[in-house]
Amino acid sequence: MQLRKLGRSGVEIPEIGLGCWQLGGGWGNSWDNDIAQKILESAYRAGVRFIDTADVYGEGASELSVGEFLRRHDDVTVATKLGRGAIYPNGYTRDAVRSATLRSIERLGVSRLDLTQLHCVPLAVLREGKIFDWLRELRDEGLISHFGASVETVEEGLVCLEQQGLTSLQIIFNIFRQKPLQELLPCAQEKGVGIIVRLPLASGLLSGKMTRDTVFRAGDHRHFNRDGQQFNVGETFAGIEFATGVSLAEQVAAHVPEGMAMAQMALRWILDHDAVSVIIPGASSPSQVEANCSASQLPALSSEVHRELADFYRERIHAAIRGPY
Repeated sequence: MQLRKLGRSGVEIPEIGLGCWQLGGGWGNSWDNDIAQKILESAYRAGVRFIDTADVYGEGASELSVGEFLRRHDDVTVATKLGRGAIYPNGYTRDAVRSATLRSIERLGVSRLDLTQLHCVPLAVLREGKIFDWLRELRDEGLISHFGASVETVEEGLVCLEQQGLTSLQIIFNIFRQKPLQELLPCAQEKGVGIIVRLPLASGLLSGKMTRDTVFRAGDHRHFNRDGQQFNVGETFAGIEFATGVSLAEQVAAHVPEGMAMAQMALRWILDHDAVSVIIPGASSPSQVEANCSASQLPALSSEVHRELADFYRERIHAAIRGPY
């Protein structure tokens, strides 16, 4: 696995990590720690050394599973998140942020968090800035090593980039969501802030395996949030209406180089941007982890493929994206 730096933090990590939203459950299945451990071990064998979780994933079960894994492997960087759940949208206080941090430390079984991230908190809270002061206090106290933010829009990202001490910015960035290329990625690179990419396959659309007849479980966000009913529509299918997304993915498939799977091309496309520090695709099975990690060994896409996909985004995709972006 190729290594990259997480901004100017001094932390060096493999360029493909593991997102733990659906680890062992979470996308329509009940949590299964045995499955979680198998996926985590498979990721470790494949070279993954960066794991992203959150205090609300599985109502804490994800952090508990990751904590069990950490008892066997102490050379992994773990990023978690706080800011949703009970304190969203207007319960942000110094005590609430500190309490959430301490609970994550307990569930993960560590003395301090490697990286904690604000979890899509409201823009007004980011603008006010007090929450970053509280994170700096936690860092200075030794409860966290680094802090960052996971955001939903370019505007939110740019606001966060004005904060001193920000290590990372987690964003949605993929072939269907190319807007960050214009301003956000260059700004982050200039300021030495690492970019963590979530939803690299647009909730599976860019795997090339979905059809208009694909059915999702009732508890899967691809069922209950496909039109933004519960949270930002961009977190599901990159904000694109499902049937439209399937059609667009079929057209993207025409640009896949010979010898690559569509998912590999989608991941490779992201890795070809050097502002990116790490991609965190999720996985519901060990085989998915191995397939995702294989993209690190592939050659960069040609400039012609990049031009074709940029043109396709401008001409066909951009207008189909719904919600704040």
